[in-house]
Amino acid sequence: MTSIDIPGYRSGTWVLDPSHSEVTFSVRHMMISKVRGSFGVKSATLIAPENPLEAKVEASVDVTSVDTNDEGRDAHLRSADFFDTENFPTMEFVSTGTRVDGGDLVVDGNLTIKGITQPVSFELDFGGFGTDPYGNYKAGASAKAVINREDFGLTWNAALETGGVLVGKDVTITLDLQGALQQG
Repeated sequence: MTSIDIPGYRSGTWVLDPSHSEVTFSVRHMMISKVRGSFGVKSATLIAPENPLEAKVEASVDVTSVDTNDEGRDAHLRSADFFDTENFPTMEFVSTGTRVDGGDLVVDGNLTIKGITQPVSFELDFGGFGTDPYGNYKAGASAKAVINREDFGLTWNAALETGGVLVGKDVTITLDLQGALQQG
């Protein structure tokens, strides 16, 4: 498929609305439950040409903002054992393409965490378009990807007496995003 029609789609430059957007993650803990957390979104820009499949996305996430509702765990995640936020305060995503896969939109790109770049594909769930009370034309979408944290140098772990490890390898990243079309 070389083009798609998305009702309400407008070409132009779209900028993330951080007060209506979030990046969350979940990972297995002790092999029996999941820990969830969030990051603050620093910036995201979508350059949207006439053909939505040719859109380009660049985004930056503030890794120092990691929040799992446990200050001790958050401090450990910021340390060199995990994100090493002193040296790598952001994670970056740059899209390489958008495609339709079995009726679903997929955004492919390169994700950089802790200075290591790997290809990642986000399944996109498009929310739609609307004009807010201030006349801003907005779009909303959610996206999800599963990454192996060890591919990004996030290898710290601890063996458990009962078998298994403290932290799972697979991390689900979920994006809930809203952006505004820039005027002019």
